[in-house]
Amino acid sequence: MSQVKIGVLLVNLGTPEAPTAKAVRKYLAEFLWDRRVVDVPRPIWWLILNGIILRFRPGRVAKGYQSIWTEDGSPLMAISKRQQRALQDALDQQGLDIPVELAMTYGEPSMETAGRNLRQKGVEKMLVLPLYPQFSASTTGAVFDRLAKGLKRCPHLPEMRFVNEYHQHPLYIQALTNSVKEYWKEHGKGDKLMMSFHGIPQRYADNGDPYPRQCKATADALAHALDLKENEYLCTFQSRFGREEWVKPYTDHTLEDWGKSGVKRVDIISPAFSADCLETLEELEEENRENFLEAGGKEYHYIPCLNDRSDHIEMMSELVKTHICNW
Repeated sequence: MSQVKIGVLLVNLGTPEAPTAKAVRKYLAEFLWDRRVVDVPRPIWWLILNGIILRFRPGRVAKGYQSIWTEDGSPLMAISKRQQRALQDALDQQGLDIPVELAMTYGEPSMETAGRNLRQKGVEKMLVLPLYPQFSASTTGAVFDRLAKGLKRCPHLPEMRFVNEYHQHPLYIQALTNSVKEYWKEHGKGDKLMMSFHGIPQRYADNGDPYPRQCKATADALAHALDLKENEYLCTFQSRFGREEWVKPYTDHTLEDWGKSGVKRVDIISPAFSADCLETLEELEEENRENFLEAGGKEYHYIPCLNDRSDHIEMMSELVKTHICNW
């Protein structure tokens, strides 16, 4: 009897197809309409989204994308494709016949396209690996919803397993530790290490989303591995949207406070992102650099995401092998 074939579906958030207002508007319309992302009642939110946000925000966001766009397109898409190829190579080198496909929760490549590709390769069991180390309903939960929606029209449902999170996986913490130590070896060490995670509304956390707790656990584990004292690092949250209170402390406010209080050099890393994107390359590396320097800081160093580092790919490979064990 032949063995049933297993495949891997890597999933990230998504990105506009071009750094233009039109492409950004299309992307934001899908992203911000997701109830997992914004849970405002639909009639009210439809008016706000279509009457205000999609009229004015796409132009501003497009300028941000233009500042980071590369010859290979969106950094998040280019890096995600490299991760897919590197993970495929790693599994191949270990003699594992496990196809790896890439999908985005919003935009292309879609879940349907990736799923069809896996099916054409004979896959009947699918491991879904969202590239979010910390679980949030607004990210990992949205992957599950989008996958379920795509499967509604599927005539042959694959057997599935789903990786919820890996926020304290030893190889994930080790890869983060390696990246920081390598950066410090080349550039020296700052007065503070800020670990900035994408934020969520405080209301989501109050309702039971474990994301802030898992972010803090990741930050503490990394600090322990780096042998940092309590006053040498801080877990903060970035990328607020709207007027309601989000999880604190805020990255931008903290950087301003540090600059005013005499902190000379800050090193900043964003462990929630598996690939550099708008929120890291434009918001963290550019906008928040200005916030810190204008407040009195002297040096600001952004440490890149894990991207397609070999130790990051090794961690993904181990996740795959662990989750398909005895399957």
